[in-house]
Amino acid sequence: MQKKQIAAMRGWGRLVLGAGLMAAMTTMTALAAATEAPLEPVPLERFFQRPSVLEAKLSPSGKQLALTTSKGGTRAGLVVVDLGEGTKVTRAGGFSDADIVQFDWVGDKRLVFSVADLEAGSGEDRRYAPGLYAADPDGGNLRQLVRRQGKPFVSSGDSRDIALEWNHRLLAVPLEQEGVRPEEVVVGKMDFGDNEVRTLTPLWLNVRTGRTRGFELNSAPTGTVHWLFDSKGQARVAGTRVKDKVALHWRGPGEENWRQLAEGSMLKPPFTPSAVDDAGNLYVKFIEGPEGYAVLSRFDFEKGVPLRPALVTTPGFDMRGGMVLDRAGGRALGVRVDTDGEQTIWFDEGMKRMQALADEMLPGRVNRLNCRRCGADDMVVLVRSFSDRDPGRLYLYEAAKKRWQPVSTVLEGIEPKRMATVDLQRIKARDGRDLPVWLTQPAGSQAGQPLPTVVLVHGGPWVRIGHWQWQAMEQFLASRGYLVISPEFRGSEGYGEAHYKAGWKQWGQTMQDDVADALLWAQKQGLASDKACIAGASYGGYSTLMGLIKHPELYRCGVAWVAVTDPSLFINGAWWLDDDVGGSGRRYMLPELVGDVEKDAAMLNANSPLVQAKRIQAPLLLAFGESDKRVPLVHGTRLRAALTEAGRPPEWVTYENESHSWRKVETHVDFARRVEKFLGQHLKADKP
Repeated sequence: MQKKQIAAMRGWGRLVLGAGLMAAMTTMTALAAATEAPLEPVPLERFFQRPSVLEAKLSPSGKQLALTTSKGGTRAGLVVVDLGEGTKVTRAGGFSDADIVQFDWVGDKRLVFSVADLEAGSGEDRRYAPGLYAADPDGGNLRQLVRRQGKPFVSSGDSRDIALEWNHRLLAVPLEQEGVRPEEVVVGKMDFGDNEVRTLTPLWLNVRTGRTRGFELNSAPTGTVHWLFDSKGQARVAGTRVKDKVALHWRGPGEENWRQLAEGSMLKPPFTPSAVDDAGNLYVKFIEGPEGYAVLSRFDFEKGVPLRPALVTTPGFDMRGGMVLDRAGGRALGVRVDTDGEQTIWFDEGMKRMQALADEMLPGRVNRLNCRRCGADDMVVLVRSFSDRDPGRLYLYEAAKKRWQPVSTVLEGIEPKRMATVDLQRIKARDGRDLPVWLTQPAGSQAGQPLPTVVLVHGGPWVRIGHWQWQAMEQFLASRGYLVISPEFRGSEGYGEAHYKAGWKQWGQTMQDDVADALLWAQKQGLASDKACIAGASYGGYSTLMGLIKHPELYRCGVAWVAVTDPSLFINGAWWLDDDVGGSGRRYMLPELVGDVEKDAAMLNANSPLVQAKRIQAPLLLAFGESDKRVPLVHGTRLRAALTEAGRPPEWVTYENESHSWRKVETHVDFARRVEKFLGQHLKADKP
């Protein structure tokens, strides 16, 4: 793994830190992988089980720990552990028809949480409302604060019960301190239009009584769709959108009026607000240098620009992550970044020592710290420790007692020594562009022994998908003996604006060449054999289809799920089609990112799997969700008909009540079993 450098935080001293930690981790895990190969494949159900712990948070005092968990049941509920003597565990919330997926502490005596039905893929509809509830740590005094769309109101039996309508969501949980009313949070009322939020209006909401009061916004800018708050719940940043124009507005501590800081377009925003602290500092990410890497800095209000030089740069990567703020006063304790692996750079000396202690205790892993009374002699720290081969484990450290306690594994039954290693390579595409490629290599694989390969293309496509961590589909495929290649083709975010913009209007063209080049490179290195299939979901499904069309000599088969098959339909939509692509995105973004259905008609048709269906000759597995509103089922049925007419009918499966990504465990398991069988037939992989 290439070493990267991080230049961090002018103003706390100029720190230059190498990312040699991740290189060391890769070396250690590679050595471990070579020592013992599994005799039998890991049961596929283990890869796609519900996590034992979805989320964990310490209470403000650090005396309690709340977790969302599905242990002991089929639904994710909320439990609270009293960290005093005796370690009492109580159930704070749970539902028979829904899962608690997000929560936060409101002081030490109250929790707020929202829900989702993880058994219903159609619940991914953007307009679906998760509701909002509050309860005491022991589950008492449950109150519904915001209704769930299409669901009955849950009354506590109190005649004063009230609840906001479904179009409200939690925006911020202020910290208990002087000037903040206890047990109040900030919610936002959403007004919709064209499948997107048009305005977002904040309100104060009492989590014990359910009563609301107005927010002192003093002529806030119209069209605000995004807010940023300080630790007291005071609105500091308002992000507006009117047609394709976006602007950022600021109101600092002690100020009454809002002022505009910058404006741009949806595709060319001036910068991105990252965090505010209670001293009135605004931290922003902006583009810098010829490759356009995103960097982090404070904003200079006098000059109206971000301070230079940047506070945090991550050469070779966009700055991902953000400030770690002390809950007591909003001061910056450090910054968390994700380059070829995640690490936290601490400014606080006590937290530097704590990180060193955790890394010594849990070597060769990413050890993410979340703390109360951070850096103090009596601090309490929750450590989430994970690696490329381990989904993660939670530990609790009490500094006063110098005591470590294991809390839980994230996934049950995963043996790290049987998992694959993950590595990032930077190669050159055929036109010389830098091309990041993630490799997931099966445990026990040997140098000089090329493996049958799955080229797994990510969706989006305008996202970064690769990370040095355990990922279910990649690990499942590797456990079956396949090398998994995951290219961050041009158009992917996270590797500089130049890399991102190089993919505009390149669906099926240079973006597709990048995918092919990643496989060709791995074959030249002796990593991949000539037995290869291509697979992916959403845009990755589209790329799978175009790979079979454009580079048929490279792939023996393809697996495409929830795939875009008709780019023109995706861009333009149709009056008869119920999808969730926002109106602003359709008008101002997709024509630039993918193509204009009129001006670029020839290009779009030349790179349309539906139009070019007769050129698909390799065996193909197609899967779709029947409730998908991002890529509706018609994308699949039309391609299936075209392939059948051409005499090449695909293997075909649809899943009832599933949307754009599989939510139900049984869907994951059924689909994985089909993929395992399909790849085994066409790649004839040796038993690992």
